[in-house]
Amino acid sequence: MPVPIPRQRAIPAVESGQAQAASPCGGSAEDSVTDASAVAPRTPDTAGNITDKVENNTAHTNLTLLLIEDDPAGSPIVPDMLDQAGKPIRVRTARNLTEAGRLLTDDVHCILLDLALPAPGHSDSEDELAVLKHVLELAPRHAVLALTASGDAERGAEAVRVGAQDYLFRDELDGRLLSRAIRYAVERKRSESAERRLAEGRLRAQENRRLERGLLPTPLLEGSPLRFAARYRPGRSRALLGGDFYDVVRTPDGTVHAMIGDVCGHGPDEAALGVELRIAWRALTLAGLCGDQLLGTLQQVLEHERADDEIFATLCTVDIAPDGRRAGLCLAGHPSPLLAGPGKPARLLPYDNNGPALGLLPGARWPRTQVELGAEWSLMLYTDGLIEGYIGQGRERLGQDGMTEMIRRQFAEGLRGERLLRAAVNEVRDLNGGELTDDVAVLLLDRVP
Repeated sequence: MPVPIPRQRAIPAVESGQAQAASPCGGSAEDSVTDASAVAPRTPDTAGNITDKVENNTAHTNLTLLLIEDDPAGSPIVPDMLDQAGKPIRVRTARNLTEAGRLLTDDVHCILLDLALPAPGHSDSEDELAVLKHVLELAPRHAVLALTASGDAERGAEAVRVGAQDYLFRDELDGRLLSRAIRYAVERKRSESAERRLAEGRLRAQENRRLERGLLPTPLLEGSPLRFAARYRPGRSRALLGGDFYDVVRTPDGTVHAMIGDVCGHGPDEAALGVELRIAWRALTLAGLCGDQLLGTLQQVLEHERADDEIFATLCTVDIAPDGRRAGLCLAGHPSPLLAGPGKPARLLPYDNNGPALGLLPGARWPRTQVELGAEWSLMLYTDGLIEGYIGQGRERLGQDGMTEMIRRQFAEGLRGERLLRAAVNEVRDLNGGELTDDVAVLLLDRVP
């Protein structure tokens, strides 16, 4: 949804220091602001809060300080200051938090807060740092300096523990000290933000690895003569895994069951649903279900676990007979597997009985098609990310026909197993002119007598 852009507003003369802000009754007056430039627009985020940006290149712009200090006499407590480049540090003054919220624009780099200022809805006895906590909530990405009475180092240290970058004594301010403190606070805040983003990135990576272990498991093929290979490549548009998943298990009767699927959409919710479907498929398969009965049960799982009624999943299941010469195929809105063998060109398995994707039609059925594999073969299951990449600069996609020709050529060149999958995924990426938009998952089963 488009984000509304607030209109720009010029700072009135009272705010810019061009007129006196006097109240005939001696009540609160408008704040004086020594910066007479226009206020840049501020953009609300998706939660409706004001987004405060402080990651500006302070080496090329004048630093701006917002002083939040209740001074009824109107006497300035901040001396003239210069930044490291010798440019004057601009100062704006707010006498309460309401005024501060209005003056806290994108070009403010640091906040100097008087801890004696009362916080809205709090008395002094309730929380000595309530006003600081309010400001930190108001401007979570701004550097904050706490201003306290001389000798009250304990309160200043507590302010730093709560979230301020540093504290200063009110009666000891001078231009050099304050200028240095502002620069230090801004750089420290930027460093803290960078460290936080790094920690968040590491946490995301750990979450991705956990999801990947669930989506892309170790196959259970002990005792089977079939060779297994798989490859997964995330799409370029996401830091998180998508909803592609696969699995292979061998049941006690010697049948090898393989599956590959794709939950629509991308992100942690879709990946988590893919993990649930994969685990459910393995449990149901080991319990003896297959074909239409298995897919119908998986659809029930999806319907109960999905976050939205529009979410669906495509699925391809194959059960290979113990002798390895024939298999049963069920398709739920998924591309048909590709079969290759010596002396035979690569071809797609029949897809005339392709049923609907899971989660689309209540009470749907998924016919099981019997296919002949032969004595020696390679069977490749894949998600649509492999065939939806573009060919060159045009808008033509590779498609299943293009993929079949590519695998046919690579198979004739003697590529098998991991080498075949690696070559296929890399060639699809090269044809696309760069990383693919969608995730790609491919698994390969080979039978060599």
